[in-house]
Amino acid sequence: MSTVLLPPVAPDVLADSVEQLSARLRKKLDAAIADCAERAVVAADGSVEVRFGEDAAVTLRPGPSGTVTAAEQAVCSCLLAPRCLHRAATLGAAPLADGEESADDDGGAGPTADDNGDSGEGAVADTDATSVSATGTAAAPATSAPAPSAPVPASAPAPAPAVTEAQVRAAGALWEAAAEALSAGVTAGGAVVQAELLRAAHTARLAGLPRAEAAALRVVRGLRAARERSSGQGLGDLAGAFRDLLAGAALLAAGSADGGAAGSVRRVYEQGGSLRVFGLCREPVLSATGYGGVTTHLLGADGAGYTVSDVRPGGLARVKGAGSASVALGGGVLDHAGLARGGLLIVGATVSADGRLGAGKKVSATPLRGVDWSEEPAAALFARPVREAMATVLDHAAAEGGDPAGPGARLLGCDVEVVGAAGDSVVVRVAGDGPLLRLRPAHPHPELPHAGNLRRIAEHPGVALRVLGRPDLDRAATLRPLAVGPVPGAAATLRLPEAWQGRADLGYDRLQGEHFPHGTARAAAPGPVPAGPDPLADAPLWRVRRLLETGVAGGRRAVAEAGRGTDAAALAARLARAGLGGAADLARALTAEAGRRPRDAFGRLTDPSADAYARAWLASAVHLAAAERSLVAASWS
Repeated sequence: MSTVLLPPVAPDVLADSVEQLSARLRKKLDAAIADCAERAVVAADGSVEVRFGEDAAVTLRPGPSGTVTAAEQAVCSCLLAPRCLHRAATLGAAPLADGEESADDDGGAGPTADDNGDSGEGAVADTDATSVSATGTAAAPATSAPAPSAPVPASAPAPAPAVTEAQVRAAGALWEAAAEALSAGVTAGGAVVQAELLRAAHTARLAGLPRAEAAALRVVRGLRAARERSSGQGLGDLAGAFRDLLAGAALLAAGSADGGAAGSVRRVYEQGGSLRVFGLCREPVLSATGYGGVTTHLLGADGAGYTVSDVRPGGLARVKGAGSASVALGGGVLDHAGLARGGLLIVGATVSADGRLGAGKKVSATPLRGVDWSEEPAAALFARPVREAMATVLDHAAAEGGDPAGPGARLLGCDVEVVGAAGDSVVVRVAGDGPLLRLRPAHPHPELPHAGNLRRIAEHPGVALRVLGRPDLDRAATLRPLAVGPVPGAAATLRLPEAWQGRADLGYDRLQGEHFPHGTARAAAPGPVPAGPDPLADAPLWRVRRLLETGVAGGRRAVAEAGRGTDAAALAARLARAGLGGAADLARALTAEAGRRPRDAFGRLTDPSADAYARAWLASAVHLAAAERSLVAASWS
């Protein structure tokens, strides 16, 4: 279904329109949504009209932000309006808008957009040109606390207040809506089920739970994409979104979470003093909701990592242009290409709780000479054993909610030797008899050079590379490289142009044959290149994952069907033989609860709630995530 012409719609506006429908019209809503996007026509005044026959037309008049944020901006000409099917179907066919826009407390707001298409914590889509955010790197100590030499705020932030009664009630309502959506699954999770979840998400926002609202919006977008059979949406991603939503809502609804679990719309900054930062690389950012731009990774003199981001609506065209667009920070003006290979001296820096630097009026910055990857502080990134560096990444991901690409995500550097291609991956061995790793494209879009550069690297086995990337926490021994460079002292290594200053940004620069030593290129190997052991693929945990994804796709009924007959016993037996008794017990409990539908003498359900089923599904999902993360950590040994 194409939604190119339809403007984004605020979640509460859509939820209200569905709530106003009668029970009879709600049954027809999904069918009405299916084809109304193709009827959209843009008028000269910027409004969008969708016609339903001769007697009805829905007109959407978005506000200055381009989003339909109020009920009066969606009008239908039929006699039943606004309680009509036409209006609800048009709003349901439009893309969901992100949360409200907000500025940072120091005046240095910036755009943030994660890889799933949701913008930042609390679904905040900022629109200023430039933002600077701090991240940890694998060179930092293996702890969630700041490094001893990192900038320290002038005063320690006050402890986050406990959640309020209103937040507990809102989280409880969100849990109930999410549990019903999970019980329905993709098959029955149509517009009505999604609207109930959107209403609960809006209530969560009003109660001051932006993180919970963002998680709910990810689930609704995932349900939409799965029902439309979008190629970019997998059941694994949707299962992860359900897990995050249910886990967060359960913690808040229990009243045991601190105020930090609620998230924050406004970003509060503290004084961070003076900073010297040096460029590491650039990374293209392209989200599923049309945001595009660039993130430039920087490294402080103390080993702390930072990023400068320029992400706005615009898609692929903006991604390509942003790589060389200017970035202004306190009077120090550079473009992203120059900053990735240069440096800045920042005076009066302001730092948020998640490490983001503000571009306030009192901040000043002076360009500095960049450092080569063989010089400090960059050289420390590649000197640490990969096992220790990966342990730091996993510890940080656990502390930050497990998002490998979210705010504060850590990068990992290592020296490797190319082995060859294995499918769509490049197999490399870490220097010093280290483990075999798989290099996979950091972004799969065919018009970005990530995949092409990796194919070029795979043609040169034996070449030594210095690689900087983001570990894939969902795959065994897998690194998503952002940049590569030559290994100092290696005979067969990259020969990059002097202007590139010893590194190639795989998302912007394109490697050519002349960048490799002569005589190393060869044709494809006649047989498959061994990719090393994969404990994640060898473990029978995939059976648990398939059971959970079956529930996401077909709902509670599908899980109950999977638990009948010999399949359930075989599942538990295989898990138990592999030493995964906990996973076996949780899988049995899930299938048993899915099939538990007690009825009275008249055949009516005596317990129609999906609460117990959602708790059983969540317990199995959380255990699976922890077990898989342990196997991923072991694969880096």
